[in-house]
Amino acid sequence: MALFITIALLSTPFTAAALLLLLLLRASLRRSRLPLPPGTLGLPLVGETLQLISAYKTENPEPFIDERVGRFGTLFTTHVFGEPTVFSADPETNRFILQNEGRLFECSYPGSIANLLGKHSLLLMTGGLHKRMHSLTMSFANSSIIRDHLLVDIDRLVRLNLHSWSDRILLMEEAKKITFELTVKQLMSYDPGDWTENLRKEYVLVIEGFFTLPFPLFSATYRRAIKARTKVAEALTLVVRQRRKESEMGAKEEDMLGALLAGDGGAFSDEEIVDFLLALLVAGYETTSTIMTLAVKFLTETPLALAQLKEEHEKIRANKNRSEGLEWNDYKSMPFTQCVINETLRVANIISGVFRRTMADVQIKGYTIPKGWRVFASFRAVHLDQDYFKEARTFNPWRWQSNGASSGAVNA
Repeated sequence: MALFITIALLSTPFTAAALLLLLLLRASLRRSRLPLPPGTLGLPLVGETLQLISAYKTENPEPFIDERVGRFGTLFTTHVFGEPTVFSADPETNRFILQNEGRLFECSYPGSIANLLGKHSLLLMTGGLHKRMHSLTMSFANSSIIRDHLLVDIDRLVRLNLHSWSDRILLMEEAKKITFELTVKQLMSYDPGDWTENLRKEYVLVIEGFFTLPFPLFSATYRRAIKARTKVAEALTLVVRQRRKESEMGAKEEDMLGALLAGDGGAFSDEEIVDFLLALLVAGYETTSTIMTLAVKFLTETPLALAQLKEEHEKIRANKNRSEGLEWNDYKSMPFTQCVINETLRVANIISGVFRRTMADVQIKGYTIPKGWRVFASFRAVHLDQDYFKEARTFNPWRWQSNGASSGAVNA
């Protein structure tokens, strides 16, 4: 399969030029004698992208990294999504990458993700705009608006969906529906309805295009994702323009869109706000719903943890009227629930890592990562490493009870 795709790609002038550039890159690296991390660049142009994509579409995506760590060590070179990339499965290197963002590294994601999210998404922003957007987001997340409305909205949406369930449901689909409706409510104050459901269906197509080859000519999945992204952007643009008009007339909504329209003195453009909202909806939709589903799975497989979780919740419920909902103080008084969340995040690794690009030649661990190369700091590889967590692939929420950290962590 990989051979046929490579032959097809080489049949166009553009990809022939890309192949020439790749060959020149390899030659220049040999001449410069830079001590690159060991590894392989795989097939021309395609590199090892197909192996990475196929691994991440299985129930156990670790082999792509595990096999290369076994052969080359925790820092290795590969070629994915059209670029040479250094993968790090080393916690010290990952920390170094994150701590030096803006100095030695900058955000950089594969073309398939970047094109679908938009250049103004928080993941891809750099410089002053990123700082202003990040500050605005954190201020909103920590505001009284969230404390006063989030749990109320969660309670209402969960009850609404529970009442519609039959004897058998697909938990993952229901979790996605609830989290998308909640995210739309927090971002734009839209209640569940035909508009939100139609938007969600387009989002499914957008997300499917994230880990594909970013060539519409060869990937039907990517073509569908691009079309869906256009529809989502058009729908969000209409909302932003309408809300901007209303805000200019004095109307105000206490949601993320309202904060964006008022933020930075109203200087954010419609395009910047649309890209920002689109990325936040992606983050809230896919990650949260998957974590919710896996938490249920892990708790079902760990009866003692489920029993302790229910006991903690029932103690809080015992002090309330039957119709009384959760309050922010209740949420903050669930220590074992937080342990379950931490362990679910560790084992599930929904965010498996982050992509960055070197802004200069970077010397680390006895190797040089050349300027302009992409790096991938793998959280998954560290979280599931026996050297850092005892019985790393076992769901054990009690490991987080010691001093608020991982009692099951080694050298953490």
